[in-house]
Amino acid sequence: MADHTETTNTYTRGIAEFVANLRYEAIPAEVIARIKLLILDSLGCAVFGATLPWSRILRQTLAEVDTSTGCTVWGTPQRLSAPHAALVNGTLVQSFELDDVHRVGVLHVGAVTLPAVLAVAEMRGGMTGQAFLRAAVAGYEIGPRVGMCMGPEHIGQGWHSGATLGVFSAAAGAAAALNLATEQTVHALGIAGTQSAGLMAAQFGAMVKRMHAGRSSQSGLYGALLAANGFTGIMDVFENPYGGFCSTFSRSTDRFNLAELTSGLGERFETMRIALKFYSCVGSNHTTLDAIRDMRARHPFGPDEVDRITVYGSRVTVDHVGWPYKPQGMTSAQLNLPYCVATLLLEGDVFVDQFSDALIADPARMALSTRVSTHEDPAITARGSRYRHMVRVEVKLKDGTVMQETREAPRGSEDSFATAEDVIAKFRKLAERRIGNAQVDDIVEQVMGLERLGTMDGLMRSLATP
Repeated sequence: MADHTETTNTYTRGIAEFVANLRYEAIPAEVIARIKLLILDSLGCAVFGATLPWSRILRQTLAEVDTSTGCTVWGTPQRLSAPHAALVNGTLVQSFELDDVHRVGVLHVGAVTLPAVLAVAEMRGGMTGQAFLRAAVAGYEIGPRVGMCMGPEHIGQGWHSGATLGVFSAAAGAAAALNLATEQTVHALGIAGTQSAGLMAAQFGAMVKRMHAGRSSQSGLYGALLAANGFTGIMDVFENPYGGFCSTFSRSTDRFNLAELTSGLGERFETMRIALKFYSCVGSNHTTLDAIRDMRARHPFGPDEVDRITVYGSRVTVDHVGWPYKPQGMTSAQLNLPYCVATLLLEGDVFVDQFSDALIADPARMALSTRVSTHEDPAITARGSRYRHMVRVEVKLKDGTVMQETREAPRGSEDSFATAEDVIAKFRKLAERRIGNAQVDDIVEQVMGLERLGTMDGLMRSLATP
């Protein structure tokens, strides 16, 4: 076995230095404006998700073993210890496939970052809005870069990236919130990295897929809290060729690019490349749904008129969402492309009202889904991770009409980001199902004015229900 007593951790330390030395004043105004919208979106997803079946089971189970009252479970009257609150809140953000996504890094960033950072804010008290924004930016910048380092093959090999990459966003955000020094942050990353885990097979009907983000947030929080008290982690967690994160999770010595970890760090903000969702299904499906909406706008057609729909996409898209649909549970329905296409054709939308347990085995949707097939286009795969959601959709109608549409990115993507009005409207659409209008208005006002908050305490109170 090779001797690894000489630690080379240029990239791990580079990340840690960025996190430890980041100043609020150094963050561009456009990044602050963008992350406030991303934060509001994540909170809306969480509040909506608080009473979903899998959320209720998790909350009830943890309440049976944890009588702590340190931190808020968003959208509920419940309080738990900080690690358990991070676990639940991350699960709530990811609970209905509505939250943000960094397409190139293949990561839902808010779900893994915000629960850890806000847990620190509640534990310690007195955190200003600017300090919170600084910590959030630190977390939002790191996880996507780890995903870019690993490439789309990471999820193609069966790892669920939110569960594996997410620990680094959570650790970075929590370390910044705790004002850890560089050396402590190195250890926080190393403690978090060894907790990485999560299997993509969870997408086939298992509730546990919803919990992966929460588990990542919890692991990152543990990493930062332990490092703050002198606990040590893997100092070269990314670089180590034997048992390091990159070598182990890629099963190679070269199928990753360490340079991506620090390339442009502090100059190019990956926060600006995080997209929002306007369908409540996995991000890989959105470009196809947008393409079909555009074709129907130009040439209206109903589900009964469809002969077949063929979707050509990247290898990752085909593997991730293109399997023949079987009713295996809500998670499977929201991840399956043929099912979501059938839902759009029948319902005209693919949002929260279009998914319920009663519809998972809907005969009409299942029959229509068989007319949808997915195939790899090697030319799209060759364009790399930035274009992993690109699709070319061909619709053939029974009267012989053939239509085609190519989409590189969906609505709400970094290339056509939503307006503040659109994001606020989505937040209201979700949150008003669970909390009153006055409380909704209060959350919007505080999040949109985060940089002016003297303390985060008021927002945390607003995220709880009586």
